[in-house]
Amino acid sequence: PMTDAMQRKFFQNILRKNFMNEQLSQTIKGYNGRTIIEKENQLAVIVDNKVVGKIDKGFTLLVGFTQGDTIEDIKYMVKKIVNLRIMDDENGVMNKSILDAGGDILSISQFTLYGDAKKGNRPSYIKALGGAEASPMYDQFNEMLREHVKVETGIFGADMKVELLNGANLAFIGDAY
Repeated sequence: PMTDAMQRKFFQNILRKNFMNEQLSQTIKGYNGRTIIEKENQLAVIVDNKVVGKIDKGFTLLVGFTQGDTIEDIKYMVKKIVNLRIMDDENGVMNKSILDAGGDILSISQFTLYGDAKKGNRPSYIKALGGAEASPMYDQFNEMLREHVKVETGIFGADMKVELLNGANLAFIGDAY
């Protein structure tokens, strides 16, 4: 079986391959949910050929939940996201948070973050929290983010298409592993 370190490396490699550029990845400890944070320019989520969420500058969040996630986990991750210093300062150095630099968040529900391909070639999503439980957690996560920044969202459970202009080839993985 895959160890936790092997799983982390697996997801980091997926990110690197998906963006076909060198990625900067970091694990954020203490959160049971799983979030991928990307710094972006010009991003939109489309459902049924209609734009349902759009930002010009800020973060894309791919958000998933699993059994055992709590309100405390959500509070922790919201605090970490809004204070994460990955926005450029006036010298082009990642030294500002989204609160300092300005920007918005586009939050997208993504149960596939809990895909497990340890056995066989078809991922299992058993670790992903079901929609009835995950949807209210996702809504609460977004409401807590809205206390700090403007948040746009996709539609939970919908077939979403994401159009983006990647801002800095940055992707951060937030989970407890």
